[in-house]
Amino acid sequence: MISAPSPSANQSIRDLLDSFSKGSSRQRRSLLKTLEARSDELAELGTNALALFDPHGDDWAAGWILQILNRHQPNSIKAILTNENEGWFSTSSSVGIDYGPFQKDLLCERFEEADRFTSATLRKLAGPNAVKRGYVYFSEVGNIPNLDLITLDRLWISYSQGKFGFSVQARILSALDGRFERLWPRIGWKKEGVWTRYPAAFTWTLDAPDGHMPLINQLRGVRLMDAILNHPFLKVRI
Repeated sequence: MISAPSPSANQSIRDLLDSFSKGSSRQRRSLLKTLEARSDELAELGTNALALFDPHGDDWAAGWILQILNRHQPNSIKAILTNENEGWFSTSSSVGIDYGPFQKDLLCERFEEADRFTSATLRKLAGPNAVKRGYVYFSEVGNIPNLDLITLDRLWISYSQGKFGFSVQARILSALDGRFERLWPRIGWKKEGVWTRYPAAFTWTLDAPDGHMPLINQLRGVRLMDAILNHPFLKVRI
């Protein structure tokens, strides 16, 4: 017996985008495959494919549309992006950080490279001593400009179906009553009591558990991660 097509399959592409933009996270996820299967129609819309979304926000629906087009209709990206080196989402930095390469890695789903960019950027933002030693002390988190921390978080969320980002990790930790020992296995950093081996054993795809990225070196203890996840500007995004 042949199953009937889902109602979304019979919608016009504009109506489908409207449903996708207005739906709950659960409703959006039910439309992911349908939307991807119609990438040719999305490409025909050009810039109108993203007309319902705000480049200053962090709506992962827009990021998913861009990733679909990049996977299946790569030439259409050039027509949508006014500057391919900068990306579609607007980015801001208090200290002149160029987030173009980061956004490009996320668009192309090169999540390991995006994670390395995040780590290197946090060191730069924390100050020259952090850059010199190769890691950030928890006491240096206060040096990190609010605007840049939010930019990193926004882009992770935007290009991960809302699964990755500091605020996602903070939300999960809060739901676990702040217990880091419960967080590690939940986000895939620890399995059966053993720390996940970096980088080979991490899952660098959208199939990873919620909160899996970005990585923070948990082997030095929880104080750095605790300082980042409890940053006041991130707390308001939970």
